Amino acid sequence: MSIATKKGDKGMTSLMYNHRVSKCHPRVEACGSVDELNAAIGMARAAAKGSSSRKRLIDIQKDLIIVMGELATPTADLPRYIRDGFAAVEPALTAKLDRIVHEIEAQKVSFKGWSTPGENAAAAALDLARTACRRAERSVCALQESGELKNAEIIVYLNRLSDALWLMARQAETKRPNAR
Repeated sequence: MSIATKKGDKGMTSLMYNHRVSKCHPRVEACGSVDELNAAIGMARAAAKGSSSRKRLIDIQKDLIIVMGELATPTADLPRYIRDGFAAVEPALTAKLDRIVHEIEAQKVSFKGWSTPGENAAAAALDLARTACRRAERSVCALQESGELKNAEIIVYLNRLSDALWLMARQAETKRPNAR
C-alpha cells in the first residue's frame, strides 16, 4: 500500500475510528499543531548537547503521541478509545513536566527579562519548540472553545510544556557543563 492513498485530495482527512472531516477542522488543526511541536522537539533533541537533555526530550515526544491520539479522537468516541487501550492525558503527564521545571529551577539557571533566542543551536531549537508549543496550545484552546475538547488537562499539559521548554533553553544557554 502506498503512502499516497489520494483520500485527502479533496481536502478531507480521517480522525480515529475513520471519521472523515475537513482538513481545516479545529481538531485537525490541533493535531497538526501538536505534530509540528513534536517535530520541533525532535530538532531540539538532535541539537541537544547532553544525554540527559536528549532523554528528557524523547520522553516528552512519547507523551505527545498520547496527546495527539486523544486529540485525533472525536469526543463521542473517547470511551471507545480508552476501552481499546489507548492512554488519555492525565495529571500524571503534567506532573512529569512539573518535575523537569523544578529540577532546572533548583540548578538556579539564571534569567532576567526577555531572552533572545540563538545563543547556541541547542537553545535556539528549544525556543523554536517552545513557540510551536504555544501555537499548539492556542489550537487546542480553540478546539475547547468550539466545544470539541472534553479533556482540559491537555491545555494544562501544553502550558506546562512551554514553561519547561523555556527553562531548558535557558539551561542550554548557560556555560556550566552540568547544565547541558
